[in-house]
Amino acid sequence: MQRRPLIAVAIVIALLVIIPIAWWLASPLFINRTVDEVFPFALPDEAAMAQLSAGEQQALAAQFEAALPAAETLAQMPDAQRQAVEQKVMAVGAALPDRPLDEAMPAEPTIVAQGAFKDADSFHKGSGTVAIFKLADGNHIVRFENFKATNGPDLHVLLAANPAPTGPDDLGEYLDLGSLKGNLGNQNYAIPAGTDLTKYGSVVIYCLPFHVVFATATVG
Repeated sequence: MQRRPLIAVAIVIALLVIIPIAWWLASPLFINRTVDEVFPFALPDEAAMAQLSAGEQQALAAQFEAALPAAETLAQMPDAQRQAVEQKVMAVGAALPDRPLDEAMPAEPTIVAQGAFKDADSFHKGSGTVAIFKLADGNHIVRFENFKATNGPDLHVLLAANPAPTGPDDLGEYLDLGSLKGNLGNQNYAIPAGTDLTKYGSVVIYCLPFHVVFATATVG
């Protein structure tokens, strides 16, 4: 008779362990996470700003204005994030005096590689465009636009050597750019300075716990 309470306790403990794990594994399959990041904008340092012509300063101001989130998006941001954007606007406004546009435009971000996401298989799906940009400061980012992918546990963004990997065994050399911010929407991922981009042929959405490719984009 004493075994029944022990069995009941064991079942309860097992459920307390299993249910959270099951939720962590299964919940991403039916919960979407949307991200809508603007294209990143970096203000030059004071020394570089002092060397800009009036036309370059005006062009820089126009680029910054284009990179700002829409008013509706700004209103929905958490207070801390909204305040950070507002402070950035004030800093740029103070650094960029209102002068007539009379000279050449400064260097703009350029695309060094691009591609489109495709499904890994009939269950793991992905779509949208991806581009690797070289920014005016020399750094590089990966940007997703109109991105949509099957969600899953602990998805990461990889740069992989193989232009069309199908699984962990054929990724080749890869660089992990961090956790996927959302399975829907526009988003940016910084590439570490000094990375040799010629070594990589694809951008991969990859599930770390189960070593599964969710979506791939050949870039070139």
